[in-house]
Amino acid sequence: MRKLLTVLATIGLLVASAPLASAYEPVNIVHTERVQAGPYGLTVGFSTWPLKAMQSLDFTFIPDGGIADKSGVFATTNPELGREGRENPLTRHPRKLDVWGLDIRALNSQGDWKFRFVIDGPAGRGEGELSKLPVLEQPGPPMALSWSISVLPLVGLIGFLAVAWRRTRARLTS
Repeated sequence: MRKLLTVLATIGLLVASAPLASAYEPVNIVHTERVQAGPYGLTVGFSTWPLKAMQSLDFTFIPDGGIADKSGVFATTNPELGREGRENPLTRHPRKLDVWGLDIRALNSQGDWKFRFVIDGPAGRGEGELSKLPVLEQPGPPMALSWSISVLPLVGLIGFLAVAWRRTRARLTS
């Protein structure tokens, strides 16, 4: 009887907590910028501000009047490379389905980035850009130092295995 109650309580807790576990975290927009893409106003939202290189964040692109009858593409210009990247379609944000957006994306270098938008809709085609978007340097230690520190446990493991293998091999051959 006791085991049955334990099993039923466990199943009850699993069923009760499943909706909470499957819920996704909402997108919190902490800063916005306005872009005029031809006849379309566009609000670009950021989940983190100020932007920092190599720091993941969410972007939202919200055209005035919603996304229902519009489509578009965007491209970014990396200040380090100085040339525009490939065009990407504006798709729904995976956690905020009523707007376009990018989920967990990072800008990989510091400097003034540029976002270019092309929007097609009932009022025709519109182009606009968000220029001089400041991205600060990467937070934390330099990447080489981070990787060097993270490799230390692997080096220790390899050393441990080498010593253990030599000791074991010596016993097996004698």
